Amino acid sequence: TSSRDVIEIFQPILADLPHEEFWALLLNKANKVIEKVRVSQGGVAGTVVDVKIIIKSAVEKLASSIIIAHNHPSGNPKPSDKDISITKKLKETGNLLDISLLDHIIITDNECYSFADNGNL
Repeated sequence: TSSRDVIEIFQPILADLPHEEFWALLLNKANKVIEKVRVSQGGVAGTVVDVKIIIKSAVEKLASSIIIAHNHPSGNPKPSDKDISITKKLKETGNLLDISLLDHIIITDNECYSFADNGNL
């Protein structure tokens, strides 16, 4: 129901990792989690994210919406240009298939950033 709920799911998984990981929460119409999907695992400075993989997972599980999350091992929660780009691309692609992107959360060891809470979605 909120970014806090998503942070509670992903903070224990992502906060202390020395490398980036990108995850998607697939949700049903009632915003209940169908599945957590690790989309990619990368290095200390980034990871490759393919929108097609996220959308494929969502379609296969008949998800109504998606929330994406990844970590920044650097500790800086500010979204990069790449983070902003993937969010925009996923939102546009999801809209074509009636799969809403509800939020994109960036997790660090001390702070988190929510695209939705900051009006960037």
